[in-house]
Amino acid sequence: MREVTREWLDFLREQYPAGSRIRLTEMGRDPWPIPPGAMGTLEHIDDAGQFHIRWDNGRNLALVIGEDRFTVHPPEPTLLKLYMPLTADFYPRDEWGDMSEEGEEWDSRTLLDYEEQILGALAKERMPEEKERGLMHWYGKQDSVDSKVRSAVFTVEEKDGQLWGVAECQVVGRLAPAELGQLKDYISGQASDGWGEGFEQHEIRVDGGELYVHLWNSDGWSIQTEQERFSPKVAEGLPELCFSILRTTGRLICIKRGESGYYPSDWDTGDKERNVELADELNEGLGVTPAQRQAMEIGSMAGWDVPGADPGNYEIQREEQEEGGMALG
Repeated sequence: MREVTREWLDFLREQYPAGSRIRLTEMGRDPWPIPPGAMGTLEHIDDAGQFHIRWDNGRNLALVIGEDRFTVHPPEPTLLKLYMPLTADFYPRDEWGDMSEEGEEWDSRTLLDYEEQILGALAKERMPEEKERGLMHWYGKQDSVDSKVRSAVFTVEEKDGQLWGVAECQVVGRLAPAELGQLKDYISGQASDGWGEGFEQHEIRVDGGELYVHLWNSDGWSIQTEQERFSPKVAEGLPELCFSILRTTGRLICIKRGESGYYPSDWDTGDKERNVELADELNEGLGVTPAQRQAMEIGSMAGWDVPGADPGNYEIQREEQEEGGMALG
């Protein structure tokens, strides 16, 4: 197998991220080649520089630059939202039009009534240089984050009865955890000391006074993805999935951690008693305990933040029952 330099691999992976679409022109020496014109999706590029493709016809066959002829169409950018708490200082005017020297601190719920004014001020603050890439114009590094994140802009959005600051990022491919961390650090710096510092010094005229909005503040501030910020908190100790039975029909179903409802199982036998046995067998093979299964059932129906969705509560009950039984004995 030929040796491929790390620099070349890094270049290939940055230029052709996972999810790129591949169109085959001609396959080289494979005895069972994919037909010309076939389309597939790039899964990854291995350390030998081979393009591993999941072809639309169901086959999985790698391509090699120099031996096979093909074209690569990078995936369309997807929207990544990074949420941050929003606060502001409001300086009211008195009946003579004089500005108060003492401001009132407004929280994200109060700011909901001023969403349009804040959006307008954010758009007005953007510089001509930021037209194409927004905040990424000032990134200043040539690395994988720069190549994957096509643009990033600050905006605001209502969610759960609050107005949040949001960095909307157009991303090509998938950001690795370290890359996401780098992007968060950069956006945090722009919110606190860069772009956001200039923005918070410009007044927004509203009824009764002037508003100064802060994308960053020192008290309990954080920047998180939509999933990190708003997904229901799932108790520790839950498996990724388990099997159960619909009590009404006896159908075999699959429950996935953190998701509402259930999925019909392809292993359903059509017989309730056999499905009960099969669910137990499948859960045992997955290492799912009865407490975990019960918690998964409750979570899928009642929400993952209720006490019943925590398997630890059932373990405590079991221990208490066992201790009570020993005491009676």
